[in-house]
Amino acid sequence: MSHTFLMEAGRWRLQGSWLERDGMPIPVKGKILVAWSKDDWYTMVTKLEFPGSEREGVSYQYRGRLNLGDRQYTFVLQHSLLGKVEGEGWVAPESIVQRYWVLGDRQRRTGFETLYQLSDDEYYMSSGVMAGHYLTSAMEARLARVKHNE
Repeated sequence: MSHTFLMEAGRWRLQGSWLERDGMPIPVKGKILVAWSKDDWYTMVTKLEFPGSEREGVSYQYRGRLNLGDRQYTFVLQHSLLGKVEGEGWVAPESIVQRYWVLGDRQRRTGFETLYQLSDDEYYMSSGVMAGHYLTSAMEARLARVKHNE
């Protein structure tokens, strides 16, 4: 099975839980759009919302480059909560692992995402944000590919 998330253009739905230090899990839903240009650059836009919660939504806008056949890549990210971010990713046989760091941040915030492939149309995601040595938030979610007729 080869990766379909990120490696192919498409739309994905996200559903899971958002956790913050000393708080109860909050339901989270989202949409992800992945697009590729002809010169091996990709754009990924993610919008998260928290139904039934007062919490404001979160958006991410990635731009990165991954040459055909490569297993490592870099990206820049504009994050609605963190600001300007840089990161790197690794494409493993059964997962995609990303790590990022906030530029010019006094709190030394960093983050990670692991997307484990369950099938061509489904991934399980675990992610977190840290400030220094402390985990400040985490998310676990299932991603499902949206078919063209949905």
